[in-house]
Amino acid sequence: MKNDHFVDSDPWLAPFREEILRLGSYCKEKEQTFLNGVSIDDFSRGYDYYGIHSFDSHLVIREWAPNATKMYLLCDENQWKADEAYQFTPSTFGNWIIQIPNEMLPVGASYALWVEWDQGAGKRIPAWARYVVQDPDTLEFTAQNIGDSQYHWKNDIPAHPSEPLIYEAHIGMSGESEKVHDYNFFTENILPRIEKAGYNVIQLMAIPEHPYYGSFGYHVSSFFAPSSRFGTPDELKHLIDTAHGMGIRVIMDLVHSHAVKNVVEGLGAYDGTQYQFFHDGERGLHPAWDSLCFDYGKPEVVHFLLSNIQYWLEEFQFDGFRFDGVTSMLYLDHGLERAFTQYGDYFNNNLDWDAVAYLRLANKLIQKVRPGALSIAEEMSGLPGLAADLDQGGIGFDYRMAMGVPDFWIKMVKDKSDYEWSMGEIFHQLTSRRAEEKVVSYVESHDQALVGDKTVIFRLLDKAMYYAMRKDQPSLEVDRGVALHKMIRLITLTTAGGAYLNFMGNEFGHPEWIDFPREGNDWSYAHARRLWSLTENTELKYHWLGDFDRDLIQWVHKNKLLSQPQVSLSLVHEDDKVLVFRRDGYLFIFNFHPENSYDGYSIPTEAARYRVVFHSDAIAYGGFNRVDVEMSYYAMPDTHHNNQHHIKIYLPSRTALVLEESPYFQGVK
Repeated sequence: MKNDHFVDSDPWLAPFREEILRLGSYCKEKEQTFLNGVSIDDFSRGYDYYGIHSFDSHLVIREWAPNATKMYLLCDENQWKADEAYQFTPSTFGNWIIQIPNEMLPVGASYALWVEWDQGAGKRIPAWARYVVQDPDTLEFTAQNIGDSQYHWKNDIPAHPSEPLIYEAHIGMSGESEKVHDYNFFTENILPRIEKAGYNVIQLMAIPEHPYYGSFGYHVSSFFAPSSRFGTPDELKHLIDTAHGMGIRVIMDLVHSHAVKNVVEGLGAYDGTQYQFFHDGERGLHPAWDSLCFDYGKPEVVHFLLSNIQYWLEEFQFDGFRFDGVTSMLYLDHGLERAFTQYGDYFNNNLDWDAVAYLRLANKLIQKVRPGALSIAEEMSGLPGLAADLDQGGIGFDYRMAMGVPDFWIKMVKDKSDYEWSMGEIFHQLTSRRAEEKVVSYVESHDQALVGDKTVIFRLLDKAMYYAMRKDQPSLEVDRGVALHKMIRLITLTTAGGAYLNFMGNEFGHPEWIDFPREGNDWSYAHARRLWSLTENTELKYHWLGDFDRDLIQWVHKNKLLSQPQVSLSLVHEDDKVLVFRRDGYLFIFNFHPENSYDGYSIPTEAARYRVVFHSDAIAYGGFNRVDVEMSYYAMPDTHHNNQHHIKIYLPSRTALVLEESPYFQGVK
């Protein structure tokens, strides 16, 4: 990798070059100040010091609470009262420590803290707790002493995928039953589905403990505790270990952009102050998310968050992270109500330089601890340098989520008739990305499936999903929706900028929306589950979409298509609704026209022979079998242009074809 600065590859950044370089210098100074000569991985091992640690005859518990005046351990042994025998001793730098015999807090015992400060006191869940449980009757949370893990890893970590094909999943809603499903259920029932579907990375949502199930895991309370509503830490390890045995990597949806406001369960006012972990006053309150914003300029906070990253990598062998809410972290106004239509929107004294410094450190740590681990930014502003290498002056993410792509597809499906779809706009939107970065392309994630929104298939079919999804129920509306669903996913995947993502169930057109139990739906789990039986029922049309997605994903993975970055446009015809592009020896042909099929359609190509290796019109995928897969197409020279060749091919309406290129005289593969 060149050491050129990412600014050098974009002339539009020239007016902001000095500011970007000053930002880089600031980040390096912050790193030196925080680390103070210590290696970044040694600096980020706070979990080895803080929290509960067991020895042969005693336990040691340490916590950081600089504003506290007294601290006590609460447990069954002292009837959950502040007892001098369980009182912490103050240490240096705001730390507190207690050493007690093992029998005073045996393995399996619940515990909490009683923290006192000037003019106040309250119960707290330890910030470094590794397991937190909720009483089903009182609904109160307590930490639990789980002792040292006895889990023995069985499988090696799979090699880093050159083309991550990511399956976004949620443990609790992964089954059909109207309940919260657990790690063991996911391991036994969902991992085999993902393996069969061909995805090589799983992105797990809602893993760190969160008090409210309906928050989708985005209001974290205990950053070091895997959610107990899904099972035990060792059961999560077994899930990851089993996935590794299948050759699948597992990454975590990491929420370091904010934290839940809860005081007892979370970090809000942990030692009686908001400013211990978060900005004080209004700056510490997120105006849109009803949550608290970390102070990334504070060494203790950076130490806590970096230790959290290393903990998940080492203790659970996660293979990386998708960082949530990066836009909110980067900007002092959280990027709210900003269009980011010009470069000045990025560099107008609105960047939080401390957040940039933290994210650079986070990515440096990930690659130090686990070289090849994935680091993905959920970021919508398009900040230059976000996914540029650290040695190029970038923030160091491997990928940026291509968040404009699902928004584009919603706009197309919702606001425009099929005749208004622009082929040139489709290609531009799917391939527009910065030269220095790779992106995760996707049609829809969990965001587009939440209540109040609609998935692509629901927008395409609407009420027809309720009465015309049996194979013996003909419907032109369903025929259209099934055809476009396949084409949209095929073109998004095959133009992807390095990686691709799908949310659990969307591959087979899961009906309706996601809605977690809440007061507004009478605390129902009816929409917080996945109806796998729909895709398994061969009398329904859902399995067409599931089978298509499986075969497409496996074909892309087998041919390592996304490892080849070059996507070149071959043909755009707006009136015909035809779009053609090339990638790694394959020709991708799309006829989006709702009615017109074309016989002998001329397509510019290289001088070679072509044959169909994949298409969306197969009967097995709910198509009409209008594509001749046995025919070879030989490119012929254009009599008017000596260097240009064409093939002539039949293009059925609403159909996508993939053609493989081979030399004229090479035998059929």
